[in-house]
Amino acid sequence: MPESGHLFVIAAPSGTGKTTLVKTLVEAVPKITVSISHITRAKRPAETHGVNYYFVEKSEFQRMIKQGELLEYATVFGNYYGTSRRFVEERLQQGIDVILEIDWQGHQQIRRLFPNMISIFILPPSLEGLKERLIKRQQDGPEIIKQRLKDVTETMSHIHEFDYVVFNDNFDHALAELKTIIEAIRLRTPEQTKKYKDLISELVTISTE
Repeated sequence: MPESGHLFVIAAPSGTGKTTLVKTLVEAVPKITVSISHITRAKRPAETHGVNYYFVEKSEFQRMIKQGELLEYATVFGNYYGTSRRFVEERLQQGIDVILEIDWQGHQQIRRLFPNMISIFILPPSLEGLKERLIKRQQDGPEIIKQRLKDVTETMSHIHEFDYVVFNDNFDHALAELKTIIEAIRLRTPEQTKKYKDLISELVTISTE
């Protein structure tokens, strides 16, 4: 039976580069995956169902809420976003670390369910840089971009609820810091003593003979 995986929450204001960081992190680090959220907004041209998100109707999303199939969910700009309970619990039981890319509302919900989870907040280089990224990615209209920038203040007010903060002014540096956090969590004493319990038991026995 494998040891349980770790649950990580990574949050950031829209346009911070969180999704690209997480995608690269998962490709570079073994035994870690990202949970694919269920959402009710329309699919964008560059997105794929089951890869970027699971695109569902609001009626289906509401059914999932009633059936207790979601660990957390929130309404963002009029659309529902949620995390599958089954996906996360199965991966953790298999000893695979799971990353949730969610907002501060989801973070609060997950913290209540998993008090030992690890949370990371990604900071953008500046408000102006954030605005430029939102415009350049051409995913939202001017009104939505305005709403996203307005939402930054609310999002930033919750930064102190997170365990770690990574500043994404340089992609490679931010990625390296994320890898360091993952590795540090895996090397904590409880994890290592479980992993090497036979060796530790043998060494303790030798030292007491």
